[in-house]
Amino acid sequence: MYIMTHIQSIRLLAACALTAITMQACIKSEPPNPEADIESFTVPDSLLTGDVFIDQSNRKILLYLDPEAFDKGVAPVITTTKGAKVSPASGDSIFFTGQDNVYTVTSASGENRKQYTVEVVSIGEWDWQFEKWLIHDKDKYQYVIEEDGGQVWSSGNPGVALSGVPKRPDGYPLRATEDSESGTYAAELVTLKGTVLSNLVGIKLFAGSLFLGNFDVSNAFLEPLKATQFGQPFTGKATRFTGYYKYTPGASYQDREGNILPGVTDSCAIYAVLYTGRTRLDATNIHTSERIVATARLPDGSGRGNFTRFDIPFTYIPGRSATKEMMMAIVASSSKDGDQYRGAIGSRLVVDSLAIIQ
Repeated sequence: MYIMTHIQSIRLLAACALTAITMQACIKSEPPNPEADIESFTVPDSLLTGDVFIDQSNRKILLYLDPEAFDKGVAPVITTTKGAKVSPASGDSIFFTGQDNVYTVTSASGENRKQYTVEVVSIGEWDWQFEKWLIHDKDKYQYVIEEDGGQVWSSGNPGVALSGVPKRPDGYPLRATEDSESGTYAAELVTLKGTVLSNLVGIKLFAGSLFLGNFDVSNAFLEPLKATQFGQPFTGKATRFTGYYKYTPGASYQDREGNILPGVTDSCAIYAVLYTGRTRLDATNIHTSERIVATARLPDGSGRGNFTRFDIPFTYIPGRSATKEMMMAIVASSSKDGDQYRGAIGSRLVVDSLAIIQ
């Protein structure tokens, strides 16, 4: 009995040793991480006027710096995907002397390399003519930029790009149009039919959108309403919101399930929201947050065959006061209920010459 137990013990120990060796071999043979992403880019809060945003779609790091930080430079703390190396290194100072600050990330495997360009975002004059547009290198959607090349406007286009739409500008809900009130271009927003892929997650249509802020593509399908990060840092007192628009509603209004609702006509939405703090509101709270100080909203989003001017005073909410850190959001949509995936396919909104009057 003792001999059998001893032999069994030896066999058990041998099996354990073999298992340990096998597991160790498996761990050693695990391939290096092929990802090369910047996951966080941290600057002290005291140096910021708005939260840092990492635009993974365009490989940009958007910084909202106070003037002193801009003049002196910053030393960001950076985290990357596991094992990746970044140059300049985390903690190294960067300065804004006219040349681009570019971070190069090399994956742990050495197979992949990405470059991120740092862009310091600021708004001088709060009026826009939508004259300069670029096309995304990979997905071929259009996006509007400032005269100096900066980007303060965004849209749902980066999220729509994940749904399998045609990779061309007219395959997306937001694009440039020569049908303008003044100048050469304006912004055209069109409500489009969903794709086979978007239908799988219950999205039957894409409303055209344009907004001050950023689009967080990492939330595009899991939490699409949180992907729209509304607002840019604002100083001063907002008095009026002005601009021009024209609008044609689509033929058939449909609910979230895609059922046509007879007798219901689509309408557009154009509004501005002033709120406190520097963390952006999104589509889940842009109408309800207690941080909202004032709003200016187009009262009637029905059809307009010709360009129509609006001049809307800001309505300040009693008991709510401005603070040192403020954000201003401007949002336009070709379907007012597009955030609930309701609207009419084919609805078309054109906006031009938008401005915040102080």
